Amino acid sequence: MEGHHQIVVIGGGTAGIMIAAQLLKKDPKLDIAVLEPSETHYYQPAWTLVGAGDYQFGKTARPTASVMPKGVTWIKDYAEGFDPVNNAISTRNGGKLQYDYLVVAPGLVMAPHLIEGLTEALERKENVCSNYTDPEHTWKVLQNFKGGNAIFTQPATPIKCGGAPQKIAYLASHYFKKHGLADKTNVVFATPGTVIFGVKPIKETLTKVLHRYNIDFRTHYTPIKIDSDNKVVYFKNANPGDNTCVINEDDSTGEHIQGESIIDMPYDMLHLAPPQTAPQFVQDSDLVNANGWLDVDHHSLQHKKYPNIFGLGDVAGLPTAKTGAAIRKQAPIVVDNLLKLLAKKQADNTGYNGYSSCPLVTGYGKMVLAEFDYNNNFIPDPKLKRMLVFNSAKEHWRLYMFKKHMLPYLYWNKMMQGKEV
Repeated sequence: MEGHHQIVVIGGGTAGIMIAAQLLKKDPKLDIAVLEPSETHYYQPAWTLVGAGDYQFGKTARPTASVMPKGVTWIKDYAEGFDPVNNAISTRNGGKLQYDYLVVAPGLVMAPHLIEGLTEALERKENVCSNYTDPEHTWKVLQNFKGGNAIFTQPATPIKCGGAPQKIAYLASHYFKKHGLADKTNVVFATPGTVIFGVKPIKETLTKVLHRYNIDFRTHYTPIKIDSDNKVVYFKNANPGDNTCVINEDDSTGEHIQGESIIDMPYDMLHLAPPQTAPQFVQDSDLVNANGWLDVDHHSLQHKKYPNIFGLGDVAGLPTAKTGAAIRKQAPIVVDNLLKLLAKKQADNTGYNGYSSCPLVTGYGKMVLAEFDYNNNFIPDPKLKRMLVFNSAKEHWRLYMFKKHMLPYLYWNKMMQGKEV
């Protein structure tokens, strides 16, 4: 396949489909190609509820053909490399694909191999699980749990939906309470970070949630190894000079510390967010920053070296949470800047302020909605604020219903159609 298109979009996930759909609404005559090999498109935000048995996995999947905007050229192939000097990308099966403008939105990839033993532990389908890879298995593990150590953790790498590892901890804790297992269970949420959440009003609410469920919150805990034969998870203390984060005596979890920084803890249930990285073909290019993510301007989403390339979504090197809500605010900026370039104007829209949001489910029928910018300011969306009326930094059943019913509807019927949300 040798071809040329006015605009090539790499990725048919949330970001890629939104960009193509919004562009065509502005100008149906645009020549747009979307490079996406997958036949199935997933609404992944619902996987948290799938893992807690409160949403059907099948409802999160639709054929990619059903969300691909009418009028685009769908190329069912994989991107393999970039040639930005010649405005071309290489594909796995079709050779070169040339463009005038390029939108890079392939998402990120799971990298379980970065934690020793994690790949094998997930493949065994026993009591190690992840909503990121198989939420239906998480639900099975939760149902089979009879007590002991239930450990929830996340890696030191950036991850999509950074709040998801704690959401399932709260749902599991509520499940244990409802099924008479709370007194038999040690729930541990262990994170490489230093706070439960970086936005002050949300942090205050979540601290109360931790106390309500008696969750053992451990900071500076970076998972480094899973021994699934002996059911032990190993952490590295990310701040060995501060030994206050390690429990050495009277710890019912059976935790031990080896030397100054290695901690081991037995588990009866272990939920992890695997480490995550940009796709390899992105990492291998000269389009990335020092951390291996697409190097775009934080406010215009334009590439810092190649002005006819834009990037958004999970692959973008932006200091904000990688969520679909962030894409909802990023996509109009990219669309506006692309249309300006097409009209021979400057791509001068620098309006993206880092907005992202995290619907933090805190139990069955309970949720808070964290909305924030680059500076971790709590910034409720005015449209949502009018719709919800109440303070979304506090737990409310209506927010849970919003996540379970309204957000999927808005995703499939508004966002994927290129409509304003």
